[in-house]
Amino acid sequence: MNFVVVSSIGAVFMGILALFVRMKAAKKPTNAKKIILPPVFMSSGALMYVVPQFRLTGMEIIEVVTLGMLFSILLIKTSKFEIRENEIYLKRSKAFIYILAGLLVVRLGLKTILSATIDYGELSGMFFLLAFSMIVPWRVAMYIDYKKLYRQLHGQH
Repeated sequence: MNFVVVSSIGAVFMGILALFVRMKAAKKPTNAKKIILPPVFMSSGALMYVVPQFRLTGMEIIEVVTLGMLFSILLIKTSKFEIRENEIYLKRSKAFIYILAGLLVVRLGLKTILSATIDYGELSGMFFLLAFSMIVPWRVAMYIDYKKLYRQLHGQH
């Protein structure tokens, strides 16, 4: 099997895993650490750029970061918090499932198209940066929303 097929299968499993993690997270109260830590842990993946095969051109970086930030808008719009039982919970959103699936389909389509003209190492670097550029603004927006509710819940202004 070639790289695109294997990595696409991996992406599908990661998407399914993200869906289950999200559904489980909605059952428990959240906190700032749960919001901030995922992109911090993910940032270690940037070490891939130490290897020249994964490096991107300036224009590729601009394109990928812009696309990631645009995709993050969908995630931001479907990630809301609520106060229940004097705790802050992530609200369940039926749209999130469809948006996550849609983003996965778009990602797989892009990978299939781009793999014909872009080296797989460079493509890997692009898709890591795409995911990171999507997750960081999403988590920043979640953190801001969380802090607003936290201050409201604890009587801080």
